[in-house]
Amino acid sequence: MRTGKVWWLLLIGALLLPAQVSAKQKKEREKTDREVWCDMMYRMAAPVLSNMSEGKLQENMLVELSPTWDGRDKRVTYMECFGRLMMGLAPWLSLPDDDTSEGAQRRQLREWALKSYAQAVDPNGKDYLLWRKEGQPLVDAAFLASSFLRGFDALWVPLDSVTKRRYIEEFTQLRRVDPPYTNWLLFSATVECFLKKAGAKADTYRINSALRKIDEWYVGDGWYSDGPSFAFDYYNSFVLHPMYVECEEVVTNGGKRGEWNHPAHKFQQGVKRMQRYGVILERLISPEGTFPVYGRSITYRSGVLQPLALLAWRGWLPQELPEGQVRTAMTAVLKRMFGDNRNFNEEGFLTLGFNGRQPEISDVYTNNGSLYLASVAFLPLGLPADHPFWTDASQPWTSKKAWEGEEFPRDHAFHE
Repeated sequence: MRTGKVWWLLLIGALLLPAQVSAKQKKEREKTDREVWCDMMYRMAAPVLSNMSEGKLQENMLVELSPTWDGRDKRVTYMECFGRLMMGLAPWLSLPDDDTSEGAQRRQLREWALKSYAQAVDPNGKDYLLWRKEGQPLVDAAFLASSFLRGFDALWVPLDSVTKRRYIEEFTQLRRVDPPYTNWLLFSATVECFLKKAGAKADTYRINSALRKIDEWYVGDGWYSDGPSFAFDYYNSFVLHPMYVECEEVVTNGGKRGEWNHPAHKFQQGVKRMQRYGVILERLISPEGTFPVYGRSITYRSGVLQPLALLAWRGWLPQELPEGQVRTAMTAVLKRMFGDNRNFNEEGFLTLGFNGRQPEISDVYTNNGSLYLASVAFLPLGLPADHPFWTDASQPWTSKKAWEGEEFPRDHAFHE
């Protein structure tokens, strides 16, 4: 009996041990939020930059156009893809090198990116972008200019003198485009603000007139109108808040100087408005890690989160938004959206849709290069791994608290 009991205990132990080891291994393999973000960003960026660095993006990219495509030159796809990707990627690539696995990812992407920047403006290269046809290049030149503003020392300074001269020429000739009376005014302003920062001749009137008009279109409680008529969509996320604040930062030197026709406080005012909008965005994230699907350009996916991402990266999150809470909420969305293969086509590029292949929801101007605006949700990767945004304990976000019966802060409107 005693021998039988020992045998039985040994048998149970043998059966339990693999399960215990498996559980331990699973726990050890569980990735941090930052590792999850890095892997997602690398997966999004690698097919674009690995190809473009060798002048092969236009040869190898699997292009998808909206079923209602408006007929413009489809080569705008490549400029949209590269410009929008780099706008979100720039802060991460600006971190110093290290010997971690993340550091290897970052170093490889930066190497590809610098080569890709050169390919983009080489008129004799296969990946010379569509700078001089259509009006659309103004949009994506602004995204490229924004990438240089966000990663000036890491991405602009190292470029060779010929490449820099070519960018200044391409940016300058885009003054041929008369922007529509909408968020497009900020595309002109962003290009000119970059020229100003780079020490080139900038058109101050294009900058200041655009910023004054956007300020006039502020409708209150953190929202701008996109033109004279208000539209309920996410263009406050995609363009209006980020580009307005970043242009104001250049013009006023971060609120340190003003001009007789442009006061210095406009920068701080813009940040406060974006903070209120960020509070609203965070409350829109459901307990399940989703957000409401409404308005045009919804195929830009996680680009909806750009103001929250920008506030976190720049250290501008308001008191109502603890860093651990924002990270946890954003991670829930990113996992929900990019945690599987549904948003990539068979060649690894983003596919038309919102969360999966859904081409019919694309607007007439949408191609799958447009979708790389999703990268701007990853701006906090520009914070080092030991920053509180990454190290603070996870916290449930506002809607999760509310729907689970926990205490949560009462909301209120923002008044200037």
